Amino acid sequence: MGVPELRYKSGLLILADGTPEENKYFDLDSRTGSYVAPAYMYSRVLKLIKGLKDNVFPLKETLEISHKEILRPYQKEAVRRWVENEYNGIIVLPTAAGKTHIGIDAISKLRTSTLVVAPTIELIMQWRSILSKTFGVEIGQIGGGEKEIRPITVCTYDSAYLMAESLGNRFRFLLVDEVHHLASEQFIQIARIFASPFRMGLTATLERADKLHENLAEVMGGKVMEMGYEELSDYLANYSIVRIPVDLTPEEETEYQDNRTLFLNYLRKHRMAMRGPWDFERFILSSWNPEGREALLAWRRSREIAFSARAKVDYVRYVLSRHPGEKTLIFSEDTETAYMMSREFLIPAITYLTPARERKRYLDLFRSGEILALAASRVLDEGVDVPDASVAIVLSGSGSVRQFRQRLGRILRPSAGKKSVLYEILAAGTSEYGTSRRRRHGVPIGANGDKEVQG
Repeated sequence: MGVPELRYKSGLLILADGTPEENKYFDLDSRTGSYVAPAYMYSRVLKLIKGLKDNVFPLKETLEISHKEILRPYQKEAVRRWVENEYNGIIVLPTAAGKTHIGIDAISKLRTSTLVVAPTIELIMQWRSILSKTFGVEIGQIGGGEKEIRPITVCTYDSAYLMAESLGNRFRFLLVDEVHHLASEQFIQIARIFASPFRMGLTATLERADKLHENLAEVMGGKVMEMGYEELSDYLANYSIVRIPVDLTPEEETEYQDNRTLFLNYLRKHRMAMRGPWDFERFILSSWNPEGREALLAWRRSREIAFSARAKVDYVRYVLSRHPGEKTLIFSEDTETAYMMSREFLIPAITYLTPARERKRYLDLFRSGEILALAASRVLDEGVDVPDASVAIVLSGSGSVRQFRQRLGRILRPSAGKKSVLYEILAAGTSEYGTSRRRRHGVPIGANGDKEVQG
């Protein structure tokens, strides 16, 4: 028998001329007679089998790259812990804490072939731009109509998933932004199929309601560092959170209560509760019959009334008058409210319906200060580099802590003398109060306090 040889094929490690009786990572493939293991086991296999002929990665180039970034102490600490964890692991830092700079330093340290995976076209283009400027080299891109592979390449989750088997032994460093998405049953196959021995995950909030984030430890190296807003207060803008309850009109109140009662009566009749996403999914699945459909429509209508209460428009006008000349983001949960804000205040709205070129133009105008306010639905919650703002107005949202942290993070990039404020405008006497409590769980109140003012 010759020297054991390790090869890669379609997401699997293939051991030739070897009998790994004591190697727990391999199984015998009855179809080929070869011993195979999942590709992500690559580093572990190298440690266990001595004298192995390694033919997994055909290219072993060393990149001539460096950077002049000056990392903050916590960013240096994050990289140090990642290095100590054998260049593997997940780093959890809030929005505006500079996770991209950590990724840049990691790429510079390894100087090896790198694939940066991110959830949206906008985000991979941002990565491509900053990496090109920092390292002075051409950056490849897979996704958004492009398929150009270079030693450093950016790629969407969808493209990485579709091309995982062919790309799995092309990049030695797998850098995954917004890594909580990787935990889904589909996208986790990216991590399993890639043989990359070096891995880094970046996110603002790792935990998922479905607990799938727990599966990332096996394929990404576990969490090596986590810090929140309260621990990074010296590096982020001072902020406060102001909650403003507003009253529904008598007509809105009557319609809201009628629809809410219909919905709640249905839940009681069928012994349902709304304690989390699984309970809501059960409710949706039950709505196939006429009674359930009526309850679902009533639930939707009650939300619409609370989200777009007329008094909210008046208080947005009041908030804007208090912050003349300041860049302001107006967040909503639905596209209808975003467009309503656009019509009322003659400002651009960005939703999932906004073409990419138009979205970029609006963000560029906001960045330059030619426009001072943007209305947005959930599309700006994550995966987009939103130019610096100091005021956020949350008209509606989910109970997700992740969403609330992302929205808060949009106004926390520091600058001299900056004081940021996030306003929550809630319809009094509606379910929005409970939603607000859930999403604010674990979010620090800010250096300037957390208060409620009467609408």
